[in-house]
Amino acid sequence: MSDTLKIGLPKGSLQDSTIKLFAKSGWKINLHHRNYFPDVNDEELNISMCRAQEMAKYVEDGILDAGMTGKDWILENNSDVVEVSNLVYSKVSNRPARWILAVAGDSPYMKPEDLAGKKVATELLGVTKRYFEEKGIDVEVFYSWGATEAKVVEGLCDAIVEVTETGTTIKAHGLRIIDEVMQTNTILLANKEAWENPWKRKKIENINLLLQGALKAEKMVGLKMNMPKNALEKAMNMLPSLNSPTVSDLSDVNWVSVEIMVEEIAVRELIPQLMDLGVEGIIEYPLNKVI
Repeated sequence: MSDTLKIGLPKGSLQDSTIKLFAKSGWKINLHHRNYFPDVNDEELNISMCRAQEMAKYVEDGILDAGMTGKDWILENNSDVVEVSNLVYSKVSNRPARWILAVAGDSPYMKPEDLAGKKVATELLGVTKRYFEEKGIDVEVFYSWGATEAKVVEGLCDAIVEVTETGTTIKAHGLRIIDEVMQTNTILLANKEAWENPWKRKKIENINLLLQGALKAEKMVGLKMNMPKNALEKAMNMLPSLNSPTVSDLSDVNWVSVEIMVEEIAVRELIPQLMDLGVEGIIEYPLNKVI
């Protein structure tokens, strides 16, 4: 087979959610114990599992044609790649994460400028150095190999730059956020030469199309119901929908079947309102993709 796309998927915290997202998009990935090269039900794909921190470098160097990693690691490595699209998802939520500047809860530091001459620990070394340089603040930034939150508590540094989604872990360690360094989310990226190859570009674009459809579907559900025809006009003004609802006649001329796609969070308010209109047989079902 002449045409194969080499794509890297992130190991670590995003691994399970990425494999689940690909499954919803149509690609079944089977991991093997202690093996970085899983099987996939697509002969045109060659998948490698890589650390998110190294992904952009592998894509830039052409070891991989495409990959998924955080915007933070693209900037950290100053990688010269094509950012195909944002894929806003994570292990616990469908939203970006934040790299924040935090200090001990009882420290006197209230703003970044207060850290002049102090020590800052982080895994995101390059981005953090540029952040302080742009603000004109002279600090000592050093690399943290893990357990970064504990370094402030242990007195090894005066502040940290660490990634968080909700801030819960930061607060649990008795730390206080004094600034946001950057927001980050997962990016689908491509090697520049691969992007210029028509076959590879089309393959990457098709993968992106289906991934985006699966992500959109995560927040939506389908609703199907039987509705009295005389309630249809009022219901049309009430029903949120991606497009106009699908309305079909039933054997009983006084009733119609209505089908819509709505955001899942809206259903808890919508169903009681529909019941008040005399709607019956409401069925809610999950969606795999919305394109």
